[in-house]
Amino acid sequence: MKKFFSVIVPVHNAAEFMRKGMDSIFSQDFKDYEAIIICDACTDETEYIVNEYTAYTHHKKLFTDYGRAGMARNAGLDAAEGEWILFMDDDDWYLPGAFGKIATELDRHKDIDILAYGFEWKHMKTAYQSEARIYPAIWNKAWRREFIGDERFPDWIHTDDLGFAKKMHPRARFAFLHEALYYYNFMRVGSVSDKIRNGEYDNNQFPDDVRAAAEGYERWLKSKEF
Repeated sequence: MKKFFSVIVPVHNAAEFMRKGMDSIFSQDFKDYEAIIICDACTDETEYIVNEYTAYTHHKKLFTDYGRAGMARNAGLDAAEGEWILFMDDDDWYLPGAFGKIATELDRHKDIDILAYGFEWKHMKTAYQSEARIYPAIWNKAWRREFIGDERFPDWIHTDDLGFAKKMHPRARFAFLHEALYYYNFMRVGSVSDKIRNGEYDNNQFPDDVRAAAEGYERWLKSKEF
């Protein structure tokens, strides 16, 4: 039988953080889900940890060599069979009871495409979403798989989630859950956000509208002390 959630987790050399994230998934009280873990261009102990968590279960593991999270997420979407899609980054985690609370809210809103919920930021206050403020991220939402359809993430080195969200948000029917269910491990050393702040990426890969947003994000990161 198809699962209610497909939880897609692209991982790349994340052995230091993975167990906390994996435990946050596998310890959820709500069990009607499949975890799809994509080990992408891994050279550390990540593959061993992936095998440990997926051995002798119905959960899926994929091994790819893209080196780009968006392409790994696409592989996860191709394999997903759940009615709803959840995305988790490899250094983040879900808060206790998150899956059950999301499922309960989705049962209340039968006609939506995306449920946006709150999240905790590293060194920052809890952030909530509303019609007036929807964060252009993928991990703070539940996405109806039928709504995603054949859409996929762009093949960018970073900010693929922004490109995806900019395509999907304008035509989506939203509902909002005013509760933090996810922990965003923001600005850890070596993370994408850290590299963006340090100017390690070339924004010329993006179309004009996304490049402007990416450059604005870079300026904001450089102006902050985290």
